[in-house]
Amino acid sequence: MFLIGAIIGFDLHLDAQSLDSLVNYGEKKSYEIGGITVIGAENRDRNAIKSIAGLKEGGKLQIPGPMIPAAIKALLKLRLFDDVQIYRERIEGDIVFLKMVLVERPTLSKWSFKGIKSSQQEDINETLKNILTKGGIVTDDQKELAKSKIKEFYIEKGKLDATVKVNEYPDEGKNASVRLEFDVNVKDRVKIEDIVFEGNTVFTDRKLRKKLGKTKRKGTLLKKSKFIEKDYREDLTALSKFYHNEGFKNMIVSNDTMYRNADGNVMLKLNIEEGKRHFFRNIKWKGNTLYTNDQLYTILGISKGDVYNPELLQNRLKFSLDGRDISSLYLDDGYLSFDITPVEVAIENDSVDIEMRIFEGPQFTVENVVIKGNDRTNEHIVRREIRTRPGQKFSRSDIIRSQREIISLGYFNPEKLGINTPVNQSRGTVNIEYQLEEKPSDQLELSAGYGGFSGLIGTLGVVFNNFSIANARDRSTWSPLPQGDGQKLSVRLQSNSRFFKSYNFSFTEPWLGGEKPGSLTVGAVQTAFDYSLSGAGKLKITRGFVGIGSQLKWPDDFFSSNTTLNIEQINLDNFRSGGFAITKGTFNNFSVKQTFTRSSISDPLFPRRGSKVSLALQITPPYSLFRKDNTFTPSAEQRAEIVRELIFLNGPGKPVTEADIEAKIDELKQASKFKWLEYHKWRVTSEWYYNIFGKAVLATSAKIGILGTYNNNIGTPPFERYELGGDGINNQNAGLQGKEILALRGYANTDITGNGEQTPSGGFVGAPIFNKFTVELRYPLSLNPNSTIYVTSWLQGGNAYKSFNEYNPFDLKRSAGFGARVFLPMFGLLGFDYGWGFDKNVTDGKYGRFNIVLGFEPE
Repeated sequence: MFLIGAIIGFDLHLDAQSLDSLVNYGEKKSYEIGGITVIGAENRDRNAIKSIAGLKEGGKLQIPGPMIPAAIKALLKLRLFDDVQIYRERIEGDIVFLKMVLVERPTLSKWSFKGIKSSQQEDINETLKNILTKGGIVTDDQKELAKSKIKEFYIEKGKLDATVKVNEYPDEGKNASVRLEFDVNVKDRVKIEDIVFEGNTVFTDRKLRKKLGKTKRKGTLLKKSKFIEKDYREDLTALSKFYHNEGFKNMIVSNDTMYRNADGNVMLKLNIEEGKRHFFRNIKWKGNTLYTNDQLYTILGISKGDVYNPELLQNRLKFSLDGRDISSLYLDDGYLSFDITPVEVAIENDSVDIEMRIFEGPQFTVENVVIKGNDRTNEHIVRREIRTRPGQKFSRSDIIRSQREIISLGYFNPEKLGINTPVNQSRGTVNIEYQLEEKPSDQLELSAGYGGFSGLIGTLGVVFNNFSIANARDRSTWSPLPQGDGQKLSVRLQSNSRFFKSYNFSFTEPWLGGEKPGSLTVGAVQTAFDYSLSGAGKLKITRGFVGIGSQLKWPDDFFSSNTTLNIEQINLDNFRSGGFAITKGTFNNFSVKQTFTRSSISDPLFPRRGSKVSLALQITPPYSLFRKDNTFTPSAEQRAEIVRELIFLNGPGKPVTEADIEAKIDELKQASKFKWLEYHKWRVTSEWYYNIFGKAVLATSAKIGILGTYNNNIGTPPFERYELGGDGINNQNAGLQGKEILALRGYANTDITGNGEQTPSGGFVGAPIFNKFTVELRYPLSLNPNSTIYVTSWLQGGNAYKSFNEYNPFDLKRSAGFGARVFLPMFGLLGFDYGWGFDKNVTDGKYGRFNIVLGFEPE
C-alpha cells in the first residue's frame, strides 16, 4: 500500500516525469486540499468518512507529514474496512487532490446453529441479538464474544465441556455479505461426584450437604447433579449463613477446591473453620424514650444465654412475618424515620454483648393517598378497601393490610402492585401511592358435548367480577358490559332440549349502601330433568336465595359473617335416576345458613401464606314439633291410583302384587314425612398456607360435614347429604339434586361404602357425615395473572359414614398423587390430578385414577 506521508504513489494515468518535478521528497511542503475522491464503501456517508479521517476540502496538508497516517488509523479503528489507502491523485501548484480507496468488510446477513435443539436456539438468539446485528459488520471480537456467550449458556446448565466453533461463509444470495454458523458440541452434563468437608465437628457432612441447596452430588433424591459456578458461590454463602445463625459467628470456608476425576466428574472439597459457638449475653438499649427497656425486651424475645443468631435478631428488630418486631412498634405509630442498629460492643470468650442504638425520629401523618393504574375500576372501589387515610398516623401494618385487600379484589396484578411513600420532612407528612395494574377478571364458559342417549348438551356461562349497574349509561365503561364498581354478575345456562335444562343467576353488591363493607347477594336456580321417555321419571328443583354479608371487628377484622335465606322446592315424579329412596312427591326446603369465616389469605389464585377457617350452620324450622301426625294413610281412591300407576310402570305381562302396593305405600309414607324438610347441617373448613422455601407453598386443609335431625322418628332427610369420591364436578346428576359432591382424589364414589346403597340407576343415597384431610405441596411455574400455572403433589385422606355410630375420624381412605392447575381469566380454572388410592378393593391392580378439573377447584 502506497501512502502519502511515507510514499506518495503516482497515478498511472499521469506522466511520471512531470510528477517528479512537482514534489521534492527531501523537504516538507504545505498544500491546500483541493478535493477528496472516495472509492468504495458506496453505502457509507462520504462526508462522515472525510470527517472521521480529519481531512476536508480547503484544509491544509503537509507532505510528508502525520495527517495521512492518522487518517488511515482513524478509519481502520472503525473496524468497518479491511483495507484503507490514500493516494495523491494530482497536484496543481499548491493544491493537492486526494483519492481514498476503501475495501469494506462484508456485512452479516444471518446466523444459524448446528448441533443444538430449536428450543435452545431461541434462548441463545435472545443473547446474540445484543451482540450481532443483521446488516452490520462482523468483527473477530464480536464472533469471540458470541462464542463465549453460547458456552456460558451451557455452562449454566452444568455442561462444562461444551465447545463452540464459528464458521463464516459467503452468502451467495447477497453481495458483500456473510453468514455465520455456530457449530456447538454440547456434550454431557458434568455431574458432581462427591462433596467432601473437612474440619467440621459440630454438623455432619450430610447436614452440610443439605445446606448447599443447588449444588448436589450424584444420587441426591429428586435433584439433578450439576456444577454451576454461580449457584455454587451462592450455596457457600448460604452455608456460612447457616453456621452464623447457629452461633458460629466466626465460621469461614478457609479453602474450597474443585477438580475433575478420571470420569470427568467434579469433585468438591471444602475446608471448614467452625470456631466456637457464641451466645447472647447483655443486651442494652440506647436512645429509646417512647418505650421502656422492659417493653422492648418483651417484643425482642431474646434472652441472655440464647444462641447467637443474627438472622433472628434482624427479624425481631426490622421485620417479622408475625408482626413481632421492634420496627412495627414504631412504624405503626407514625415513626417513619425510626431506625435501630445493633452494635456488638463486647465479645468475651463465647459471649456477645449487644447495644441497640435507636433513632426514634418524629411522627409522620398521612397527607395524601394516591391511587394510580386503575384504568377500568373506579377509584372509590379501591379506596374503600385500603386502611390508610389522610390525617392518620403512618402505619406500616395498615399498608400491608391494604395491599392484601387490594389483591383480594381480584382485579389487579399482585406481582405488579407497588407502594411508594414519598416523605416531606419539613412538614412531617407522607404521601402513600398505590401503583396498580389491571388484569382480566371476567370468565366465560362455552362448551358443547354429546352424551349418547342424552344427545347434545350445550353450556353457556359468564361471570362479570367487576360489573357496574351505575355505569350502564356510560358506553365507555362497557367491555362487554358496564364495569368498574366491583359488583358480580353471574349467568349460566345449560340445556339439552330433550332431557335437561338448568338456569342459574346471581348478583352481588359487595358494599351495600356504599359506605360499609356489607354485601348483598340475590340469586335463583332452576334445574329440570325429564327422563320420562325412558321410564326414569322427572325431577324439578327451583331455588331462590338472598344473602347478607358483613365484615366483623371482633375478635379482629379478618372475620366476616354471611347469612343466607334459601327457599327451595323439589318435585319428584317417579324419578329413578338420582339415588333417592323416595321417587315421588313435592318437598319444601326452607333454610337459613349462617357462616363465620376468618381469612388472612391475600391472593386467592395462589395463596402463599395465611389461613382461612370457616364454620357454617344451615338450619330449617323443626316442623315435627308442630305437627301431630306425620303418617300417610291412603284412602281407597288413593290406593286405586297407586295400583294404576304400578300397572303402568310394570308394563304388560308383569302383575302387580300386594308387596308392590305396600312398598309403594311405604314410599309415600316416607315422602309425607319429608314434605317439609327439617335438619341442621354443620360444615367446618380449615385451610392453612406456608411459604416454606423459594416459591414453594405447603397447603394443608381439614373439612368435616354433619347432617343432623331434630326428630329420630322422622330420621335424616334424603336430600342435603354428602357424596364423597370422584372429581367433584359431576353435579349434573347429583349436585343439582340436593346433594353435596366432594372430591376424593384417587377414588371413585363407588369405592366409598359410606356413600350408602347404590340404586339400580347408579345413584347413591348419600352420607350424613364426612371428613377429609389434605397436605399439598404447590410450586408455581407462572404467576402471570393472564395464565397462573402451578404444579402440585399431595397426600389426602377422607371417608363418608352412614351414621354417627360408624363415625371414626381415623378410618380414612388414603391416597397420594400429583397434578397441575392453569387459571385463565376468561375460562377459570383448568387442570388434572392423578392419584393412587391405597385402600381400594381392586381386582385388576389399577389403583390409579385420573381426574379433570374444569372451571373451579372441587371441594
